Amino acid sequence: MTDESSTGQGDGLPQPVVRRRRRVGVSVIWLVPILAALVGLSLVVHAWLQAGPTISISFQTAEGLTPGKTPVKYKSVVIGKVDKIRLSEDHSHVIVKVALDKSAEGFATADTRFWVVRPRIGLGGVSGVDTLLSGAFIGADVGDSKQPRYDFKGLELPPSVTHDASGRSFVLHADDLGSLDIGSPVYYRRIQVGRVASYRLDQDGQGVSLQIFVDSPYDRFVTVSTRFWNASGVDVSLGANGLKLNTQSLATVLAGGVAFQNPQGPHDGTVAKENAGYRLFDDETTAMAPPDGPPHYIRMRFDQSLRGLAVGAPVEFLGVNFGKVVSIRMDYDEKTHRFPIIVGAVVYPDRLGRAHDKLEALAKSRGDNADLSHMVGMLVTHGLRAQARTGNLLTGQLYIALDFLPHAAKVSFDPDARPLEIPTAPGSFDKLQEQLVQIVDKIQKVPFDRIGEHLDSTLADLDTTLKQVNGQLLPQFQDTLQGAQRTLGSANDALSGDSPLQQNLSTTLQELQRMARSLRALTDYLGVHPESLIRGRRADPAVSPPPTGGRAPQQDSQGSKP
Repeated sequence: MTDESSTGQGDGLPQPVVRRRRRVGVSVIWLVPILAALVGLSLVVHAWLQAGPTISISFQTAEGLTPGKTPVKYKSVVIGKVDKIRLSEDHSHVIVKVALDKSAEGFATADTRFWVVRPRIGLGGVSGVDTLLSGAFIGADVGDSKQPRYDFKGLELPPSVTHDASGRSFVLHADDLGSLDIGSPVYYRRIQVGRVASYRLDQDGQGVSLQIFVDSPYDRFVTVSTRFWNASGVDVSLGANGLKLNTQSLATVLAGGVAFQNPQGPHDGTVAKENAGYRLFDDETTAMAPPDGPPHYIRMRFDQSLRGLAVGAPVEFLGVNFGKVVSIRMDYDEKTHRFPIIVGAVVYPDRLGRAHDKLEALAKSRGDNADLSHMVGMLVTHGLRAQARTGNLLTGQLYIALDFLPHAAKVSFDPDARPLEIPTAPGSFDKLQEQLVQIVDKIQKVPFDRIGEHLDSTLADLDTTLKQVNGQLLPQFQDTLQGAQRTLGSANDALSGDSPLQQNLSTTLQELQRMARSLRALTDYLGVHPESLIRGRRADPAVSPPPTGGRAPQQDSQGSKP
């Protein structure tokens, strides 16, 4: 401090004080990129900590999908985003890389399903309308599996039933799919209670299996006795009550549908188990019919034409539907050189109900075989025959009727023959045709040509006769009528009131009247005095005047006095 003050005092000016500081090796400007790097690193670490698994989904097409934009949603909540899209090695499909969120790790499991949500318009309805504004997205449905999985095959159509849906699934077996499709409605008493979830062809190729889903609480109405039938289209029937039109709803007419109901009367009401199997019938009438029981094959041999008989035609026993025709083929008989028709049919004896049970019990009580062939043999001896009858006069369709004919000819029947062959008889319409043919033959034998020739000659003679009558007889007859008219005029003049003939006739009639009175008096007198025919008539006695004041004396029947 002494040096500094002395120096300042000597010069008159203050001297600066120099202080030395330590120099920093890094410039302040590097702090900005360092801070940016730290922020980026923190973001990367945060993204790595928040990132979920990356999965691959294969689709047929990438329509509507955009890398980095298309989201993956579950119940309208974004759980991931499409990261990359590329073609498969064989160019048959596309592979979509999806980056799931950390919170969506549970979606990378074995039973998760993915599909593209797009606007779709079909017979089952309209879906994906919200994507018209927001764009397509990938929908997800997670199940209960815990097994991890990272490669998925996406669905081309949205699933009709999700894993979180409340209800139960059932399996239906049908001969064909008909108009049903995935999403077709399932009805119970005309209320939609479910839908068709999926379908597949059976392993043997003989039918189709459909999986339906019935929502809760309606699934409790599906019991072990429930009947399912195809409610697609319109059911039109013409019966004694008129024309009937039946359908479940307009949707079933367009997209098909399935209906179910429990049979009427007593039945097992046990609730069906999950994935229980049922048969899908063609219509409600067939579904609600009593169980058919085991089928039996029979054969019938017809010698007449069966035009109008088709496969599927009913076989009736006394008017009860007993089965249906399954085959129609032609045979050749070398002995008669004719072509008989062999008709095969499947019948269900249990449809006869108590009648079949009683026939079985009767056969067992007699010690006979209760097989169908032996029971039919007993009925054949009583006149059971098969006939092809007309079922519809407008269309000419035929059906097979099993009926008892009172005057049926005896035939040989082998109950042990396989297949069972039932004897036949011509139908009533065939007999009518034969009778018409016989009548036509008789009519053809009538000599209409000769009758026509004789009739022509007779008409010619009649024409000649009529000409003679008109030319000769009619003028003479007219003259005769005129003469008769003049005669009647003369008779009328002769019988008029002033004519002499009329006066003479009046006098004659008066004389006849007097003569009649005289004859009557004579007969009366002879009735009283028959002896006058021999003695003659007595003289009439003199009549004296009665005395004065007295009464006249009485006379007897002889005229004497007492």
